[in-house]
Amino acid sequence: MKIIKKTANIGGREMSLEIGRFAHQATMAVLGQYGDTQVLATVMSSVPKRDLGYFPLSVDYMERLYAGGIIKGSRWMKREGRPTDENILTARLIDRSIRPLFPSTYKNDVQVIVTLLSTDKETDADVLSIIATSAAIAASSIPWDGPVGAVRMGYIDDKLVVNPSIQQRDLSSLDLVVSGFPDRVLMLEGGANQIADEVFIEAANAALIQSDKVINLINELVAEVKPTKQPIPEGIDEELISRMEKEFMGDINKLVEQANKLERKDENAMIDGIVEQAHARFEEEFEKKDIAQVVDKLRKKLLRKNILDTGIRVDGRKTTELRPLSSEVGILTRTHGSAVFQRGNTQALSVTTLGSAGEEQLLESANGESKKRYMHHYSMPPFSVGETGRFGFPSRREIGHGALAERAIIPVLPSPEEFAYTIRVVSEILSSNGSTSMASVCGSTLSLMDAGVPLKAPVAGISTGIIVESDDKYVLLTDIMGIEDFNGDMDFKVAGTKNGITAVQLDVKIKGLTPKMIKETVERAKEVRIQILEHMATTLAQPHETVSQYAPQVQQLTIPEEKIGALIGPGGSNIKEIIATFEVDVNVEDDGTVNISGLNSEKVKQASDHIQNMMRELKVGDKFKGTVKRIVPFGAFVEVLPGREGLVHVSRMADKYVEDPSEIVKEGDIIDVTLFEIDDQGRINLTMVDNPKKEEEDRRPPRRDNNRRDGYRGGNRRNNY
Repeated sequence: MKIIKKTANIGGREMSLEIGRFAHQATMAVLGQYGDTQVLATVMSSVPKRDLGYFPLSVDYMERLYAGGIIKGSRWMKREGRPTDENILTARLIDRSIRPLFPSTYKNDVQVIVTLLSTDKETDADVLSIIATSAAIAASSIPWDGPVGAVRMGYIDDKLVVNPSIQQRDLSSLDLVVSGFPDRVLMLEGGANQIADEVFIEAANAALIQSDKVINLINELVAEVKPTKQPIPEGIDEELISRMEKEFMGDINKLVEQANKLERKDENAMIDGIVEQAHARFEEEFEKKDIAQVVDKLRKKLLRKNILDTGIRVDGRKTTELRPLSSEVGILTRTHGSAVFQRGNTQALSVTTLGSAGEEQLLESANGESKKRYMHHYSMPPFSVGETGRFGFPSRREIGHGALAERAIIPVLPSPEEFAYTIRVVSEILSSNGSTSMASVCGSTLSLMDAGVPLKAPVAGISTGIIVESDDKYVLLTDIMGIEDFNGDMDFKVAGTKNGITAVQLDVKIKGLTPKMIKETVERAKEVRIQILEHMATTLAQPHETVSQYAPQVQQLTIPEEKIGALIGPGGSNIKEIIATFEVDVNVEDDGTVNISGLNSEKVKQASDHIQNMMRELKVGDKFKGTVKRIVPFGAFVEVLPGREGLVHVSRMADKYVEDPSEIVKEGDIIDVTLFEIDDQGRINLTMVDNPKKEEEDRRPPRRDNNRRDGYRGGNRRNNY
């Protein structure tokens, strides 16, 4: 196969798309490269084995560790296992960027697999993966209304940055991925550090300009390939639609009117009844599955028309109206923090658990290892929607919703120096009727505050829907319910504080939103966000000043890096002794940060004091209350700091002559001593006399023997420092 390669400068770096080098048996395969990061996007299409009633599109993203020159760290497993959460999130970005553009009647199996082949550890692979996938589908025989472009936007030093590097993202207050066309947005996903709504809107608009460059690059590639597209299957027979409208529209209208009053099983029974009646009448002319599709189509059409024409929704609310709110904290008796947040019939229980710094999650990727101190997990069991179903491992949707809520909270978390805990929040969705992820954000904020986590500001979120007839005629829906999400055209989630946005996510079912729609949605979401924050403040206005009595107590201190070895001790002896003595956990970082945690606050403090004393720099004149450890003929050894002993010579035990040190002290005595001298070998000399007489010193000089049988060298007995 002929190799075709096209290149363009995107964001100051060269991007290339290449066909013909790899995967010749795939329907289409594109090798994408940006910087030295390379991905292979393959797409396959095949006739489905049976009619599933939906479009069977699957998207997978696989990150190979060899891409970063890494072998898996596990001693027992070296092959990459199941996709990581980050892999799944990237796959969801790709899926949401391409799914709305397939013809509604196209039901072939379509499988997209994107593999990370190489990474320069500066260029993110997710945006490149969207672009390579877009190019592969556009250049294939699969009917599709693309291509789309994709770009990442950052905001550094009050300036927008196109496709910032991984290193630049650490400095950016915005991380926004946008896919779409030059005039409309198809997908948004991102987090921000309480960025102003106006800056976010500006970033989304700027991304469309860059997307145009990417689309031009893809079109150049497609123009040379000249693919022949598969025919688009015909839709439902128009005669069936016409006859159903004429004979059953009254029944469908009743179904729409009662949509908010019926339980799901009753609603389904009503739909089945209409389908059965119609099938009995049209049995010889039309199939039952086609009749069911028409009922769904007409129901959706009527619901949308009612909202567009009257501005009144199925539950009687106005398009700008929020459902009733309720919230409560401290629900669970022994957890570290808990809260329940309810909006309409959507209910989320969020539970916070605090742990020591050593309980951080370790992540392994092609870009290396990293740690995660805040984790947000989301669970939505089948009973939350009144159904039975699969339960156990998290679905892709659950992983995505948890990541969105996590992203919304991270900007307001205290630093490890301010709050030295690992934090895990679990959001249990107990009832679902629209925007459970944003309910999770609200409930988790309250749960964290209930746990005593000193958040910089409370965070709330809301989902806004839209019904579009044209670019000029549309209506935004505040706080969408499940039926509006299913029958509407978008689900636009925006979370943030009163100061700005912290997270966004946009899913659409149409071919994108205009910049005007984006702007109006963000502005509407801000108004509603403030309302929700005001409600949350009535439940809990400020974080509790202390953590739960059931949470571990944590203290953090910093020691010089060169003394880490002394703290740990040979074979970990010192740190093991501290852990056993004080019943605490001790974690030491490479930068000298020491985290001490335990259930008993007094023992945590004692362990902290112990470590600080071990690390203390001794100076002549320092005074101590020391413990007599050993008595020898020429004096007594006194422990002045943990593991650090000094000698009180008999000549410095009293102002008078002392024949036997046992006349003055006994083992176990606690005595006042002063550091008199640190000799050139680092040995500590102590005195019990405030002002030792010069003539006494001359009369009985200290007897120090470098070859003493006790082997005393001063300083730390274990590490000789």
